[in-house]
Amino acid sequence: MARLYISLGSNVDRQHHVKSGLTALEQLFGQLTLSSLFASKAVGFDGAEFYNMVIGATTELNIEQVATALRDIEFANGRQIDAKKYSPRTLDLDLLLFDDLILEHPVQIPRAEINENAFVLWPLAEVAPELQHPILKQSYQQLWQSYDNKQQLTKVSFAWQSQLEQSPTQQQN
Repeated sequence: MARLYISLGSNVDRQHHVKSGLTALEQLFGQLTLSSLFASKAVGFDGAEFYNMVIGATTELNIEQVATALRDIEFANGRQIDAKKYSPRTLDLDLLLFDDLILEHPVQIPRAEINENAFVLWPLAEVAPELQHPILKQSYQQLWQSYDNKQQLTKVSFAWQSQLEQSPTQQQN
């Protein structure tokens, strides 16, 4: 079983697409580990505020199967095939980590965005604080504590009903 971490983001009908993405990820992987949900300004373009979080999961799928499944979930949630890199997103799912692999293809692992964006690093430090970055050899908690980018994040009260549990999984500020 591989342990993986996925960044989830949306700035179009955010509540709906975050919940839809989580439901699809749970159907694919089973039990999920969720960070808090954060609101942040769009990066690289003028657009509506994003909701972002990081999800941890385990899988028996290989990395190519996971990458394909994440794209399929994005497309099922209205992502355009020809979407520009810096543009509004109904749902953006980025594979951040897959065990301790270091790859450039079929996807970049670990994702460079981990160290570049607070909306990736802070939630990753929440769900995997002691896990070490496979290249930098520092824990995500250490990386977050030394992070100095001035991106502003706000925790957002959020509840999502897992299909595996009877009570909602809640993330609150």
